[in-house]
Amino acid sequence: MQTILVTGASGQLARSLSEAHLSHGMKDKDLVALGRPELDITNIDTLEAAFTAHQPTLVVNCAAYTGVDTAESEEQQAMAVNAEGARFVAEICARNAIPLLHISTDYVFDGTKSLPYCESDPTGPAGVYGLSKLHGEINVTEVCSRHIILRTAWVHSPFGNNFVKTMLRLASERDDVSVVDDQFGCPTYAPHLAETILEVAHQVLDEQYAQEPWGVYHAVGAGETSWYEFAREVFKQSVRFGGPNSKVHPISTADYPTPAKRPENSRLDCSALKNRFALALPDWRSGVEQCARRLLATPSKIQPAPDKSKDSQ
Repeated sequence: MQTILVTGASGQLARSLSEAHLSHGMKDKDLVALGRPELDITNIDTLEAAFTAHQPTLVVNCAAYTGVDTAESEEQQAMAVNAEGARFVAEICARNAIPLLHISTDYVFDGTKSLPYCESDPTGPAGVYGLSKLHGEINVTEVCSRHIILRTAWVHSPFGNNFVKTMLRLASERDDVSVVDDQFGCPTYAPHLAETILEVAHQVLDEQYAQEPWGVYHAVGAGETSWYEFAREVFKQSVRFGGPNSKVHPISTADYPTPAKRPENSRLDCSALKNRFALALPDWRSGVEQCARRLLATPSKIQPAPDKSKDSQ
């Protein structure tokens, strides 16, 4: 029996991975998702204990400090998890010859490119969060040769706190919302990303590739949009499933200042993932539809979840 160990168990992606694994019914592969305090990637002792107990054959590192704005005032904490924690995971994987799938972000780029970003484009984070994730990528690359880094963006799901849940909650509270229309990206439904990650893991473990797969790949929902149009799609799907609706007003980034600078362009080119693994995520709108349907089936899920941005993806 092969075992996939997932870190950051309470996060959107780890929870989606656990769910996807159950629906896949991979009889030859077990999946174990662990989080703090049992597995704290900043604590090497808990990592050693987890690896000893579960003997993983592949690791998916979803654990991350994801508070983009709070990272500006908590740089040490962000670096501890996203940079040093990633190094600890990579070191133990390297020592045990275990492949590592590490989750990263579009925030490693500055967002000024006019076209979608390719894996080979120069990085240049505009804030602490992106910088900490970039250092994590560098550490993984330097320490563990058998690594796959998956950069993703605009993640949402029925779990945790995310844009879709926020829009639905706001629509239940007010008739109008204002959303920026000059930032562009690729919304990514975490269950779709989880399916892709499990297929990558399956191919790596079963060596279903013509050449070494190690390196950096982009994995986001197909298509592109602005936050404004993303919000409009959320409300369109909400109405379909009997949920709340609000009128969306477009505003500029300058009208909505935040502690951390957001990339104007978060679009990622996923050609490499398709070429190497024959994988592509579904259109982002289908993810919004599925997310809204699930959330509105249990309206209580729309309420904010406990803030775990400092230890889960």
